[in-house]
Amino acid sequence: MKCRPARAKDNKAPGRWICAKANVSAAVDRGNRAKLPFVFPLQPARCLCLMNRLFSSSSQLLLCIAADWDAPLGRLQRFERLPAGGWGAVGPVLPVTLGRAGLAWGRGLHPVLPGRTKREGDGRAPAGAFAITAVFGYPAPDSPFARAAKLPYRWATRDLKCIDDPASAHYNRVLDQSSLAQPDWASCEDMLRSDQRYVVGAVVAHNAAPPVAGCGSCIFLHVWEAPGMPTAGCTALSLADMTEIAGWLDGAAVPVLVQLPQAEYEGLREAWGLPAFVSDARRLTTAAEPDGMPCR
Repeated sequence: MKCRPARAKDNKAPGRWICAKANVSAAVDRGNRAKLPFVFPLQPARCLCLMNRLFSSSSQLLLCIAADWDAPLGRLQRFERLPAGGWGAVGPVLPVTLGRAGLAWGRGLHPVLPGRTKREGDGRAPAGAFAITAVFGYPAPDSPFARAAKLPYRWATRDLKCIDDPASAHYNRVLDQSSLAQPDWASCEDMLRSDQRYVVGAVVAHNAAPPVAGCGSCIFLHVWEAPGMPTAGCTALSLADMTEIAGWLDGAAVPVLVQLPQAEYEGLREAWGLPAFVSDARRLTTAAEPDGMPCR
């Protein structure tokens, strides 16, 4: 089912989508199936059920909102799923820095959506929904930090690299180069840096399954260079905030990062079952709401 946002000439309200097939009974009654294309609020059954399946096993959510597609700054709030459903906020809203050029749609858990897509070297952080699959840092594996990690831990040694060369067979992989007889890349990201940006971080599974050459690589949550300093495409926080998040992330909770511009968040919130984003530092709990229409 191919969908597009409603345009002014469609004479439909903003925030609605037009789809080319009407075979989803949860979104349109049987009597309207012959009327193609049909229009519905931004919760097509297939998309909504897909997102519910993706998020149904997740009980940790990082929600990051930017002002618009070109904003290099954002706000991030942690959430945990409540026993009755819905999400409860954890801790305060945190300032983050994003790509120097803002955001573009990445490749992750979400369906393909219209708009600019992320490319290697574009200076944009990926927008969408992404699994968080590992944490990494400078502390040794036997350090208290590493032993306390509840996600797989990657020790940032001199040999640990993230490959950003689209021509490499190892593109967008974090690996120990000492395990390879002959590296096949012309460029890579050193995970052990001379600064503190990778002293602690987490791996964002953008363009990961499988990676498509040129669609962006080496996307992390990590420590910012300085407050307000944009990144090359990652999401960065203060050392204290990144350390707390790394300790909070739990593989058993299947953590997910959802990163969107404000307008897209408002349009997708219901369809994706996202919580209300609190703009101040108050700790609020969202009302327990159903996660959407049941999947059939």
